[in-house]
Amino acid sequence: MEKIKINSPAKINIGLNVIEKRKDGYHNIETIFYPLLLSDEIVFEKSDKFEIISGSDDFNNIKTNLIKSAINALEELSGEKFNLKINIIKRIPIGAGLGGGSSNAAVTLKAINLLFNLNVEYDKLFNIALKLGSDVPYFLNPQAAFGQLRGEKLTGINFSITYPILIVNPGIDISTEWAFSKISTAKPEISLKHIIDSGTFDFNRMKNEVKNDFEKVVFKEYPVIRMIKEKLYEFGAEFALMTGTGSTVFGIFLNLQKAHIAEEYFKMKNIFTNLNDPIQAGSIT
Repeated sequence: MEKIKINSPAKINIGLNVIEKRKDGYHNIETIFYPLLLSDEIVFEKSDKFEIISGSDDFNNIKTNLIKSAINALEELSGEKFNLKINIIKRIPIGAGLGGGSSNAAVTLKAINLLFNLNVEYDKLFNIALKLGSDVPYFLNPQAAFGQLRGEKLTGINFSITYPILIVNPGIDISTEWAFSKISTAKPEISLKHIIDSGTFDFNRMKNEVKNDFEKVVFKEYPVIRMIKEKLYEFGAEFALMTGTGSTVFGIFLNLQKAHIAEEYFKMKNIFTNLNDPIQAGSIT
């Protein structure tokens, strides 16, 4: 095999509770990870030199490239040098809470493992992924999952959204480090696991019980993100929430007509949108 092309999906967090700060400086959380149809496209091709090609200036200006970090980690493990031409089409906004960088890193680990026949076992890939970032292990197998500890303790769940999901991102790059430095930790009154175990998809209950602890911090600093959430509800979203540490907000609609009307409004404001339609796509996962 000389070449491999892989889609690198985005995710949303359906709820994000920051429970406590750990002695190692990380935080214990609980969240529901849910994969989106929105994805980057990455082509890995063996070459006589290493290069990453992207048409995105934002991506090219990233100081810490998780794709390169993932390759470096596998080179250290295997003792080999991987010369590659990597062509990436970026569709996932950067610093948006959608996990684009983490997804790229996980996809890179899997692609290099296949391309160079390294036969690195899943557990070792998982450990490397966790060193690269708290969300990276999730993207080794991006299915609906309940995440605990740093987010790496993953339990697959039977959780499927059959409604259109509108993704809205104002182009604000929010530092995860900054967001965690501002957060107040607390054990949630109602665990997200309780929501899953109920076996029902009740929007009213989700509005009342599913929270993202980072909203309070981020909305105060960036009021436009609060406005996006409010507008999604005005346009008929059944449930809306900021994902990750922001700046993306998603809205779940009962039908495509309402979702399209909201999408057109944000497009007129020159705000990035992406409409994930599981019905037209066959399956959102």
